[in-house]
Amino acid sequence: MPPEAPARHRAVEPDRPCHRSPSPRRHRPFGTKAPEPSPAPPRPPRVFSGSARAAPSGTRAGSRGARVSPQARKRHTAQNRQSGVQCDMGDDEPQHRERRETTGAPGGSPGDAPGWAPRTAADGGAGPGKRSAGPGRRTRTGRRRFLPSLRLVLGGFIGVILLGVAGFLTGYLTVDIPDANANATAESNVYLYADGGQLARDGDVNRENIPLGQVPEHVQHSVLAAEDRDFYEESAVDPQAMVRAAWNTATGKGRQSGSTITQQYVKNYYLGQEQTVTRKFKEFFISIKLDREQSKQEILQGYLNTSFFGRNAYGIQAAAQAYYGVDAAHLTTAQGAYLASLLNAPSVYDVVAHPENTRRAVARWNYVLDGMVQQKWLSRTERAGLSFPVPHRAKNTIGTGMAGQRGYIVRAVKEYLQSNDIISEKELATGGHRITTTLQRGKQNALTEAVDEQLLSLRDSDRPEDRNVRAGGVALDPADGDVVAMYGGVDYTKQYVNNATRRDYQVGSSFKPFVFTAAVEHRARTQDGRRIGPHTKYDGTSSRTVQGWSGERYAPENEDKKSYGQLSVKQATDKSVNAVYAQMAADVGPQKVLDTAVALGIPRTTPDLTASPSLALGTATASPLDLAQAYATLADHGEHHPYTLVTKVAKKGEKTREPARHKPRQAVSRASADTTTAVLRGVVEGGTGTAAQSAGRPAAGKTGTAEEDTAAWFAGYTPDLATVITVMGQNPASGSHTPLYGALGQARINGGGYPAAIWGQFTEAALEGRPARAFDLRLAPGATKPDPSDSGSASPSPSEEGEENGREDGYGDGEEQEEGTREPGTETPGTEDPGTDDPGTDDPGTAEPSQEYGEPRDEAGSGESEQRSPETPAGGSQPFWRPERLR
Repeated sequence: MPPEAPARHRAVEPDRPCHRSPSPRRHRPFGTKAPEPSPAPPRPPRVFSGSARAAPSGTRAGSRGARVSPQARKRHTAQNRQSGVQCDMGDDEPQHRERRETTGAPGGSPGDAPGWAPRTAADGGAGPGKRSAGPGRRTRTGRRRFLPSLRLVLGGFIGVILLGVAGFLTGYLTVDIPDANANATAESNVYLYADGGQLARDGDVNRENIPLGQVPEHVQHSVLAAEDRDFYEESAVDPQAMVRAAWNTATGKGRQSGSTITQQYVKNYYLGQEQTVTRKFKEFFISIKLDREQSKQEILQGYLNTSFFGRNAYGIQAAAQAYYGVDAAHLTTAQGAYLASLLNAPSVYDVVAHPENTRRAVARWNYVLDGMVQQKWLSRTERAGLSFPVPHRAKNTIGTGMAGQRGYIVRAVKEYLQSNDIISEKELATGGHRITTTLQRGKQNALTEAVDEQLLSLRDSDRPEDRNVRAGGVALDPADGDVVAMYGGVDYTKQYVNNATRRDYQVGSSFKPFVFTAAVEHRARTQDGRRIGPHTKYDGTSSRTVQGWSGERYAPENEDKKSYGQLSVKQATDKSVNAVYAQMAADVGPQKVLDTAVALGIPRTTPDLTASPSLALGTATASPLDLAQAYATLADHGEHHPYTLVTKVAKKGEKTREPARHKPRQAVSRASADTTTAVLRGVVEGGTGTAAQSAGRPAAGKTGTAEEDTAAWFAGYTPDLATVITVMGQNPASGSHTPLYGALGQARINGGGYPAAIWGQFTEAALEGRPARAFDLRLAPGATKPDPSDSGSASPSPSEEGEENGREDGYGDGEEQEEGTREPGTETPGTEDPGTDDPGTDDPGTAEPSQEYGEPRDEAGSGESEQRSPETPAGGSQPFWRPERLR
């Protein structure tokens, strides 16, 4: 019998057959009479014993629906087969559920009775193979037939619960917390100004992870008020919120995630942003496990560092910089609430990018603040005093992070870090470093503005030559060698070569001061034996052959092939006379000139830095940074400070690195450096660099022009700042060097033009607010006034060479004496006392300096005497005179 409606068994006597079921309705042929029904056999009376009904043998009496023993069941089965009746005893055996249709005789079959046919369901029967509804069983009709029974509903509900428990256990045991995804851990390196302000970022992901302690509490509360106000009290997942969000999304009330902050953090940090069932399944179980392994503070910190705020900013620190230009630690309550409101829809609520959505953004901002008041994180008084904080314009988005000067600076910093073994390229590529540079924001902006206003703004798109104009510049602090400003080019995204550090343009006449410094430092003499000083006379004839040079004939031309005749070194410096300085390099010795330049700061590996007279004219291709380092040494009285570009490198979880500064060293004597400065002051005051007077303070400098006018230079300094500016020509298509003829509407461009003008404007702006300082110079005797005896030929005849003793230009050892007040026994101008050449003399005022310091005198005047290491002062360990002060 079917399990849903078991039949009740009544106790019967063992030998009594079951009663017959009502005869089924039989079908007969058309036109025949129905047979008379057979009378039912009489039923034997039941036997009762007492109040209890008798039970068949083998059964338990006294209970309704008594159980039948197997032996009794077999006997009744046999009787049923003989009588051909249906028995309702037993609900398990199939033969008792089968309906037997017979007409009476034992052992007969249904086909033996005439007109027999099985009853169908249409006739009210159960049909073949089906059981008819017994007494007391109600049949479902109408729509109730399609409704599940209560038993089926309960069974299904319990089944769903069991499946859910099994699924939860399976998911919890099989889903592990994975490693963080690459995008979540990727960080950019942050480059900072000296004051800690952000300068630039590199990398594809604009993120900077910071600890939760650097995020103000009001900013944390703003985020919680916007995203998950019950974060600290609730569990990792909120099924009710998930169902509510799904319902709101389905009914068109807006797409909602329904995720807690923990779930959002798991999605950002461990998984991804794809909208799939698999991701949601993993997110659910990872969130539960993570909530058991990490504290709420750790989860909130991770969420703040991985959330996207728009403008390519990942994390609260990057967002604070992108929208307000400050670190997260300096965000106000109003600013923090606005950034928190962006988490819901960054692209929609950016009021700068989408001003039409300002009303919606303000409404969302108010929602966040009201939530803070509701959670008692903000008082109503403070809330009433807040106004909507309009963010800054986007400026550090993807694709423009390296634009302008940022790319040049980042590149220079990377090269500095690697060349000084501070951090490797591979380690730097891991990201997450905060690199503090020596650059100063105000000076950096001033240099950029000076180049734009004095040069780039003058370009004309209709003038083809203007497309070739390039510019570069570097400024150093002479006191410590810090690079305070750098200009690499018009835009790093358009021109990748850094003009501030490139070494492929000749420096021209800006190299000449190093020749003079070497002459003073090494106490060099002219070919006719006169001591070289500011007032030493030289022949300035253009294309004059250099004397005393054993190499290939060299006869350089002056600019525009102009000849000057006899003129002093100071005058030759003011006018930048090539013939004079080429001869001076030969007089000093080209190798000594090279060593002095290296000692001052020019790298020995500089291309075309060769020991020949042409070196004096700037054939070497030093960079603006190299040249600025050397000029800074002159500004600091001969003390060399290797340039510094980075002061600190920090990364979370690692020890902060503070690169050791190189110890300064005395590259040349103070007298040599200061005497050079005195000569270079004349260039600004009345020479080729008068445009630099726009700086409005005492300055010294030198102009320079590369061969074929492919570059123009001005290198100068004040007591507080050394700066080098170059304007160069380069074909934008081929990258080849191009003359500047016709550029900016000028026939030619030289160092005293645009470079000096840029230098003057920048220096004035960079030192604004600082009092102008005069140079504190200590010069060699005779450097302040010309020697009246030095009025003869710069190239004396051989008979005159022996009459020169080298002290006629006022460069004797000891304190300078006014003419006509010399002590008796000392020589007078135009005479020579042979006895004074004795190296053993006790009179230091009459001894030759080279012999005093144990150096062999170079009688030929070629300057090729003993050379010193560039690591030691090129002029010796002690000054060879008592310098005088120039006020």
